[in-house]
Amino acid sequence: MRYLLDTHCWLWLQTEPERISPSLLATIAVRSSEIYLSAASAWEIAIKYEAGRLALPDPPEVYVAESMRRTGAGGLAISHIHALTAAALPPHHRDPFDRVLVAQAQVEGLTLVTADPVLESYDVAIVRAEALPSSRT
Repeated sequence: MRYLLDTHCWLWLQTEPERISPSLLATIAVRSSEIYLSAASAWEIAIKYEAGRLALPDPPEVYVAESMRRTGAGGLAISHIHALTAAALPPHHRDPFDRVLVAQAQVEGLTLVTADPVLESYDVAIVRAEALPSSRT
């Protein structure tokens, strides 16, 4: 299977894997599974980091690249067809990053891994991350 991780799921995978269901962790760890991180997620991470809304141990350009290398995740660039598909989506969700992820999953035939129930309103294959309560206080 090929999975596109929503930004929050990608971050949980790096720092709080206990927030993702054990069955999903086992599924994406299988060698035949491919995981992808969208350029939209890297952009969202960088924006939140620069705004002081996301703490990272390293600057995003180091953190994202190193995390992708360590996990074997592939990068997914944003193409014109992705952007145009995102713009044509019904207005179920206003977040432009999530809309790009939905479009990329549709165009590329990927399963989107997310904990956002609003994304289930779109015609896209989704696996719920089954977010568990955070162990952090």
